Amino acid sequence: MAASACSCNSGFSNSYMLLKPEEVKFFDLLRLLFSSNLKKRKFVDSTSAREHNFWHRFFIFLSIVVLKLLRFFAKPLALLGFFLESWLNFISANGGFSGILLNILRFKLIIPDSSSAEYLSIIGHLDSRVRLDEKIKAGDVNYFGALCMMASKLAYENEACVTQTVNHVWKMELLGFFNFWNGYQEKFSTQAFMMRDKNADHDTIIVSFRGTEPFNADDWSSDFDISWYEIQGIGKIHGGFMKALGLQKSIGWPKEIDPQQQRRPLSYYTIREKLREVLKENERTRFVVTGHSLGGALAILFPFILVFHEEKLLLERLEGVYTFGQPRVGDGEFGEFMMKSLSQYKIRYYRFVYGFDMVPRLPLDDKALMFKHFGRCIYFDWNYVAQILEEEPFKNYFSIVGAVLMRIHACFEIGRSFTIGWRRGKEYEERVLLRIVRLFGLLLPGVPAHCPQDYVNSTRLGSADRFLNEYDVKIQ
Repeated sequence: MAASACSCNSGFSNSYMLLKPEEVKFFDLLRLLFSSNLKKRKFVDSTSAREHNFWHRFFIFLSIVVLKLLRFFAKPLALLGFFLESWLNFISANGGFSGILLNILRFKLIIPDSSSAEYLSIIGHLDSRVRLDEKIKAGDVNYFGALCMMASKLAYENEACVTQTVNHVWKMELLGFFNFWNGYQEKFSTQAFMMRDKNADHDTIIVSFRGTEPFNADDWSSDFDISWYEIQGIGKIHGGFMKALGLQKSIGWPKEIDPQQQRRPLSYYTIREKLREVLKENERTRFVVTGHSLGGALAILFPFILVFHEEKLLLERLEGVYTFGQPRVGDGEFGEFMMKSLSQYKIRYYRFVYGFDMVPRLPLDDKALMFKHFGRCIYFDWNYVAQILEEEPFKNYFSIVGAVLMRIHACFEIGRSFTIGWRRGKEYEERVLLRIVRLFGLLLPGVPAHCPQDYVNSTRLGSADRFLNEYDVKIQ
């Protein structure tokens, strides 16, 4: 379906529901719970005059409240993240608490530079592994799964760290590191990088989107914004993720944009142009798209826009999409459209889910919210045993039985944290910070399971070879 086929108020959609938390007033928000009239609510821009489903109105109410709180606490949250990240890097740079005392006495205290390659994000401190697993070689069935997960984890780091890791540790070629503009947040809030994995057997470009940073209110706002756009014949799509990918106000997704008019780089358009440029160099070159968390949502929506724009050349060169801990991005109709499109171009779609990770179970799959996963789930239990399932167990996060099992599994994970190093090898040892986060999982289960640590372990230790081979046959 070409972009020009839609002519409507939002630029590309003739049915939509957009949340505008900046215009909400407290009593007006409360009235939403007791009145189905959406036209009277200034903070909801919808093509539907009324919303009779109470639970749908409740989730709109909840989303608006969360978005307002994120706006209010954005600076304190960022400040807390800055101090925590700086403190972790300060301890690491000086060799721990004993090193700090020694360096003070020697007058050689090291103050870390936030732009240096050694400076790690909080995600990087939770799992500091940088090197690829030498046991997994190029050509192995799980090679790109393991490589894409490491690329998804690396996407959380600064440009110097990404450059150092790709060029000098992985011995690959960094094609670009990007900070992209979100026109709705009016900030540079989407981050990604591109690298090239080339040898005698293959030539593959990896596009890796950054996921949600723990103390970044803008990222969380993209996650909790349950706005949606509906495209005739395609379905409803999550608005927050579309905005992060480069959706433009009023005009939506024009197929081409004028580089002179668009001074701030937009995610989809910039990556698409870079791919067009590089893929011209060699007919053998293919590319894959990957991401963890929010990055996984952007990774699977990227080929959707390619289909929307009828970019057949790029779609024919797209080898696969690898997502890790990915939230839902659309409704059932959108899922059917995507599966037909991916099948048409023989694009492999691997959706990895570890244990009781809460993010793949959000937004909810129920009558009030229309979001659904599509494609099969490559699921790993707490012992990293792989299965291929239609849907992860307990598909919705809020479940009484699920809440009990989540806490039981959280206990298993805490115990495993102290034994995995000597059972699996030194590279699997977990740090104190991650163990603290795992303890937090008893209070809010599913959060520690979302950390990259378990996804890296799953792609390295999980016995998924047979399943991936079977999955490829089914796709073909």
